[in-house]
Amino acid sequence: MLPRVRRAVIGIIVGIAAAVVAFLGAAPAYAHGFTSTVYVDVTGGDEDHIRTKLELEYDLFVVSAADYEDDDPLFRAGTAAFDADDAVAAAAALNTHAETAVRYVTERFSVASAGTVCTPTRVGDFTIGQRDGVPYTDLLLDWACPAGGDSHEVRSGLFPDAEGYVKGTKTIVTYQLDGHSGSAAIDAEHPSFSTAQAWYERFWEFFRLGGEHLLTGIDHILFLLALIVGSRRLREIVLAATSFTLAHSVTFMLAALGLVDVPGAVVEPIIAFSIAVVAGWHLWRVWRRGDHAADLEPVGGGHLSLDRAGWIRLGVVFCFGLVHGLGFAGALGINEAWSWTLLWSLLVFNIGIETVQLAIIAIVFPLLFVLRRRSPKLGTWATGVVSAGVSVMGLVWFVQRLVGA
Repeated sequence: MLPRVRRAVIGIIVGIAAAVVAFLGAAPAYAHGFTSTVYVDVTGGDEDHIRTKLELEYDLFVVSAADYEDDDPLFRAGTAAFDADDAVAAAAALNTHAETAVRYVTERFSVASAGTVCTPTRVGDFTIGQRDGVPYTDLLLDWACPAGGDSHEVRSGLFPDAEGYVKGTKTIVTYQLDGHSGSAAIDAEHPSFSTAQAWYERFWEFFRLGGEHLLTGIDHILFLLALIVGSRRLREIVLAATSFTLAHSVTFMLAALGLVDVPGAVVEPIIAFSIAVVAGWHLWRVWRRGDHAADLEPVGGGHLSLDRAGWIRLGVVFCFGLVHGLGFAGALGINEAWSWTLLWSLLVFNIGIETVQLAIIAIVFPLLFVLRRRSPKLGTWATGVVSAGVSVMGLVWFVQRLVGA
């Protein structure tokens, strides 16, 4: 490539880097943003009683409950225990202020039967556990329900956006109740779940959750964008997408079923690094080959033949796909023991991810293909600029996540 062109590439990268650093300077290192997940296990009891076990993110719970009740002593004791990573003190803070904590939950979470809200009673003390290295508090509630109900409705409005602490809180419900068992997803747009729901309604909940996770997870979107702009032919994006899908599906299922456990502190930096590498791969080709960056030299016959660079890239994508699967599983937050109903929920969640992924490819790649056909030079520069921006953003995230910013 001519020196003047290389200088232009350097200028573009520097400009993009400055813009990305400025944008991310005040943004969280974890690209999914500040959100939270509540976990609820619902089981039937004796004589119209229902038992729920709620798991709530500890520091968020303390801040939200204390703010709601103007309970400054709870805030001070709870945050001090959290900062000291003292599980005993954390549990003591909640148990000392149990009335405040329980009232916050029961005014936002309920179980109903036959159209009537059941009456909750706390069972035992608050206890402290962890999920993916994050402190969670466990709360057991016993619900006395009206007699004669043949189905139950679970409703949650915990940690709403209006509180200003997190956005997009979701509640994952696992249940064995009314002769049914399975999992359900609740959020602000769909705040309730009934055991009387048909199978296709439960299918839609997890399908929607999977699709929304991909659309709202900017790191996964950027990785997919890097795959698209770096693919020179339809065969490459098809193989790359297939490789990524197979890889992340394997680790997603294993992690969500509790068979593989990798801390988020390891997974998240690697995801960021994968964005930079895959985007930088194409940027390097633009640097080295200029307008010929999109050239493909087949090494054998067959419709899906690739050159050496294409096969190496495919292997890299597969390896990084394994890590992205762990990220998907962490977002869903289910890591219970094996069951067919759980497997069904996981498969549907994954189908939602794949559907949105294919839709993005179907929209973006044809546009890129037409651009390359009509103006190869413009297509090369467009993909180079996009790759530079994505690569810089991935590197910034990688550094931020390593240092825990």
